[in-house]
Amino acid sequence: MPHRDQPPILRHPSRRQLLAAAALTPLAGASRAQAFPARPINLIVPWPAGGSTDRHLRALAEIAAKHLGQPVVVQNQPGGGGTTGPGSMGLNAKADGYTIAQFPMGMLRIPHMQKVPWHPINDFSFLLGVSGYTFGFVVRADSPHKSFAEYIAAAKKQPGGINFGSTGNGTSPHLLMEEVADAAKVELTHVPFKGNADLMQALLGGHVMAASDATGWDKFVDAGQMRLLATFGEQRTKRWPQVPTAKELGYNVVGNSPYGLVAPKGLDPAIAQRLHDAFKKAMDDPEHLKVLDQLNQQPWYKTGPEYLAWAKDGFAKDKALIERLGLAAK
Repeated sequence: MPHRDQPPILRHPSRRQLLAAAALTPLAGASRAQAFPARPINLIVPWPAGGSTDRHLRALAEIAAKHLGQPVVVQNQPGGGGTTGPGSMGLNAKADGYTIAQFPMGMLRIPHMQKVPWHPINDFSFLLGVSGYTFGFVVRADSPHKSFAEYIAAAKKQPGGINFGSTGNGTSPHLLMEEVADAAKVELTHVPFKGNADLMQALLGGHVMAASDATGWDKFVDAGQMRLLATFGEQRTKRWPQVPTAKELGYNVVGNSPYGLVAPKGLDPAIAQRLHDAFKKAMDDPEHLKVLDQLNQQPWYKTGPEYLAWAKDGFAKDKALIERLGLAAK
């Protein structure tokens, strides 16, 4: 028998014990996923309430909640061209599945334009791709610019004197018009806003001459308060087939801005799968498809790994676009 002052003998786990523990690890992850969620999930929408993204994701969250068994609570956190909310989540939120966010294209572009404290690839767990925007260019119904050509012609006569608003620096609506201005050899003044809702109010109030944005302008166009001058897809939209695309008008500019959902880095793969499955079922729901149709958007489904691969590729490609437009950080 060892003397009472003798240090205890430390026994290292056997290979059999280590293998048994490793075999139990996936079971532990599956058990956590089965228990998840035990409370409401917060979904960060990085735009003001009332815009097209807010309308879409509130509908999607409501349907996903039925499959998760807990509410999915939308939190509007606008700012930074749609990057403030997701960026803050990536840096500060726990990777427990209870905080997720929309991941707009600006997340892959703004880091090339200015210094940010987060990394768009390394600080996030990619859950799934969801949809993409239809972009258009609108003016107020009483605008003197009856066509996109007239708007550009006015800009040629008044360099810097013709403006447009967008949902923020580095967002797709902003960069689409920068590409148009570059192709048309005109100087436009860009006015950034936090999101669609305040941009639309500014246009209706006469504070900006025009707006480049996703389809949050649809109800104003349908009500006769705004005029849609151009869209930025490969083809004309089904809902407004009379409106030409920028490509048709001679500008080789096509807007493709998909988005999806992300969580903080380090999320348990089993919980990531649980979230993916619930939101994928919500995406396929007829009620969700009806909302997409209202917004003239299409589903853009990608698994988590596919979404991550797409984001890595887009981050590299967008660097070249930002540099070509002269918007890269000095």
